[in-house]
Amino acid sequence: MRILFFLLCCCLLFACSNPVTNYDILIKNATIYDGTGDKPTVGLVAINGDKIVDIGNLENVSGRQEIDAKGMAVSPGFINMLSWATTSLIEDGRGMSDIKQGVTLEVMGEGWSMGPLNAQMKEDNLKSQGDIKFDISWTTLGEYLDFLEQKGVAPNVASFMGATTARIHELGYEDRPPTAEELEKMKALVRTAMEEGAMGIGSSLIYAPAFYAETDELIALCEVAAEYGGRYITHMRSEGNKILEAVDEVVTIAKSANIGAEIYHMKAAGKSNWHKMDLMIAKIDSAQQAGLDITTNMYNYVAGATGLDAAMPPWVQEGGYQTWANRLKDPEIRAKVKTEMKMDAQDWENLYASAGSADKLLLVGFKSDSLKKFTGKTLAEVAAIRGTDPEDTAMDLVIQDGSRVGTVYFLMSEENIKKQLKLPYLTFGSDAGALAAEGNFLKSSTHPRAYGNVARVLGKYVRDEQVIPLEEAIKKLTSLPAEHLKIKNRGLLKRGYFADVVIFNPNTIQDKATFENPHQYAEGVEHVIVNGVQVLEDGEATGEFGGRVVRGPGWKGWK
Repeated sequence: MRILFFLLCCCLLFACSNPVTNYDILIKNATIYDGTGDKPTVGLVAINGDKIVDIGNLENVSGRQEIDAKGMAVSPGFINMLSWATTSLIEDGRGMSDIKQGVTLEVMGEGWSMGPLNAQMKEDNLKSQGDIKFDISWTTLGEYLDFLEQKGVAPNVASFMGATTARIHELGYEDRPPTAEELEKMKALVRTAMEEGAMGIGSSLIYAPAFYAETDELIALCEVAAEYGGRYITHMRSEGNKILEAVDEVVTIAKSANIGAEIYHMKAAGKSNWHKMDLMIAKIDSAQQAGLDITTNMYNYVAGATGLDAAMPPWVQEGGYQTWANRLKDPEIRAKVKTEMKMDAQDWENLYASAGSADKLLLVGFKSDSLKKFTGKTLAEVAAIRGTDPEDTAMDLVIQDGSRVGTVYFLMSEENIKKQLKLPYLTFGSDAGALAAEGNFLKSSTHPRAYGNVARVLGKYVRDEQVIPLEEAIKKLTSLPAEHLKIKNRGLLKRGYFADVVIFNPNTIQDKATFENPHQYAEGVEHVIVNGVQVLEDGEATGEFGGRVVRGPGWKGWK
């Protein structure tokens, strides 16, 4: 009896000295890819509140919620370096097409940002709205980001300030350099945005009015962003015929403004330019060896998407959409535009010529209900239906739709995509919204990258074609973009870091969206946690909104 009593006391003493640690969320049987690029380990991930509090081989633990991740990969949340979820998250804060791929941070601001806005810009924005309509209750970029967080969004959100936005704010759509006074006002806008938490300056230089900005103007804006530790990120002035000169401009801006720079959606567009990819990479490598911080991102498709404005010369677009549309009604101007559309231009980026023919242009985004019947058809098909040549058809559609008309252009090579995937400084961006396969989103088509960009990396290029290993791909989706953006405490599975976590099946993850049927969700992501809030459970949205604004290094709140 005494022996039994003694053993009981020992058991009680052991239990008291080794109490069970209870967490809010405990992920068990996890194959942990921590985001560093190292080989995975097996263990547990423990979350309390919005933070990862423990990780590894944990004993005597439990969770108020436990997730069995056996057979799954557990990684940090994925970062979308080029997101156009600016309006889609207003319509539907779940961000379905991205959340179902494990994206936990949407980084916006390719040239145009949702602030700062003046009264005319707000009016123009309201007039240009298509399937998604919303009031504009904000003025600055910081106010817009706060609006999203307060409204409720599943993913985190961040943004660059658009260089185009600064230019429109002060110059409108005029083709001229800013005066000294106007440039100072533009710089003041940048300063405010950086203090509100912008990631830096974003440009998109093939489009009017961004096309009108000279290098010195961009340097001046970037110098302000650099004071705050920001980054310059750019859709370069050319991705085709003048691509090497465009890289030189990026290098010049980075060096002159003493700022890190990133090239959006790296590509060599047009078959005649595919061979320039090696030369482009050599230029970037040379700049890095000289001590400059030059990086890139990409989407993983042979087609890009923009509008029919990229098929027409910038001079005809000066003054904004309405002036552009009115000019296209003038027979003399129209004839000149038609001639230039057919030319493989050297002084502007003619994506119509780069694609090679009208059957390489897929029309996916109409504003007008009367034109939506052409959604998903090529420009060549619509021209045949209407009995007009492709160039006239393109101009007519722009006039009739009241918009630039969303268009997919087939431009790139698969060989170059695989070459780019291996670059150590490359990350990923969808260049698309975070959509839902329902409601207003189905009124227009889209590029399949909106639903498949991340899943395509992990399924097609990692598992199926073994272009890069899984741990490297995860690093390029997590810690590497976080490092480029100077984001604090995100991008790794690490104690003290925010609990942005993805649990996915590496054996089944796959993009399903196609150009013919793009509104199809990717498969294979089972659970997504954002700031400790589970927003995806067993592959389905929970309806919870864990997303927050992620601020850049200049945010005055850090000081």
